[in-house]
Amino acid sequence: MSEWLVLVLAMLAACAVVVVITLVRHRTAAEDDDPSDTPDVIEYMTMWIGVVYAIVLGLAIAGVWEARVAAQDHVQAEAQALHEISERVRVYPPDVRDRIRADVNAYVGHVVTTEWKTMADHGKVTVRGDQLLDKIRADVTDHRPASDFEAQAYQPLVDQVTAADQARAARAGSTGATMPGVVWFGLIGGAIVTIGMVFALQIRRTTRELVLAGLFSALIAFLLFLIWDFDAPYSRGVSASTAPFLDLFPHIGG
Repeated sequence: MSEWLVLVLAMLAACAVVVVITLVRHRTAAEDDDPSDTPDVIEYMTMWIGVVYAIVLGLAIAGVWEARVAAQDHVQAEAQALHEISERVRVYPPDVRDRIRADVNAYVGHVVTTEWKTMADHGKVTVRGDQLLDKIRADVTDHRPASDFEAQAYQPLVDQVTAADQARAARAGSTGATMPGVVWFGLIGGAIVTIGMVFALQIRRTTRELVLAGLFSALIAFLLFLIWDFDAPYSRGVSASTAPFLDLFPHIGG
């Protein structure tokens, strides 16, 4: 049984239970029972619907913001690891040093100019990027240290290659949307119910009430847009940027 079917059945069951209990109580009520003696629950229900939906919105915003921050952290970690590789190879012979630095620059240039657009448009990293990183790994690991000084630098360089690879894998895993479809169903459905309760309270056409209702609806629309905008960390308005790469490799941007 799919999760969508379970969700629909659970919602229908909840509605059915409330309706059945209400009908049973209505039919079994005494003849002298006066419903007007009981307090009106419309305002109470409206308040709790708004509170619950506000909590859900807050959790959704916190979730997508955390995912966006984590995505930027992956970029920072990858750029820092590549920068460390480029700097630490200074102890190697000039030909090896220059070759590794050229490979690092080629990889960073590809990420900044080509792969970033692919992530934004298609939600995935490129095969070419994998190949360029593999070339960096091969150049670093295949070099045989010729002195104790080079030998001391070898393992830290290998560790930095591993760190760059892990950060790239994390970046690749966070290119898509972070909010499941069922959560969006709840957010949009909750917005419809929450705004609909305004009409259940029989809003009048006074200027004050119309302005408040419009502002309330606009606020919910803004929060939903904010969640949608943060939902894809690399492809929408407030997205993770290539700034860490450009800060550590300024010659790439130039």
